[in-house]
Amino acid sequence: MTTSKNINNPIGQGGGQRKRQSRDERANNGPHRNADRQSAADQKAELVRKMREKAAAEGTPADGDSAQG
Repeated sequence: MTTSKNINNPIGQGGGQRKRQSRDERANNGPHRNADRQSAADQKAELVRKMREKAAAEGTPADGDSAQG
């Protein structure tokens, strides 16, 4: 019987071939990143909308246009 060099990786189990990655994917800039960035932008827009609604209900400016400095 053939034995492997590593007891945690016996021959005939696990492994397989890795997916070929494009240059963008290797640089962590693939299509999945675009989806993540879009969802983050959506969350930020929702948060800003909620903050503006809350500030409008309180009667204070939400855009930071008040005189500071």
